[in-house]
Amino acid sequence: MNEEAQVIARNKKAYHDYFVLETYEAGIELFGTEIKSIRAGRVNLKDSFCSVDGGEMFAIGMHISPYEMGNRFNRDPLRKKKLLLHKREIMKLFGESQQQGLSIIPLNLYIVNGRAKLEIGLCKGKKLYDKRATQAKKDAERTMQREFKERY
Repeated sequence: MNEEAQVIARNKKAYHDYFVLETYEAGIELFGTEIKSIRAGRVNLKDSFCSVDGGEMFAIGMHISPYEMGNRFNRDPLRKKKLLLHKREIMKLFGESQQQGLSIIPLNLYIVNGRAKLEIGLCKGKKLYDKRATQAKKDAERTMQREFKERY
């Protein structure tokens, strides 16, 4: 992700439920009212995932709310959105997700140079004890920061 990127939406649940092994940047095929809604920040990545269908990658479950002033040009908020990746990247992601039981999950949605980009990750699911360990580590770091702030 670039420094000049304007982050629109983050999928915090993905970082809680998965270990992110690799990340990729993909463009999204959108319609006019959808990009206006994205710029207004009306996007939810919470329960979304990516799948490969016919050699093309799609984001499924990514909710883009209808644009208020879009009238008849609005699209279905939950429609499959085509992701723009190189063919070799799609085949690599598809192969790894099939062989090793990994998932392809949208992580961040941001705008760079006027274009919407989706950061997708090749992810491995966390077990319950992994989630507990991550939470305990975050709590310990927060406590240390608080103590450090109080003393200095």
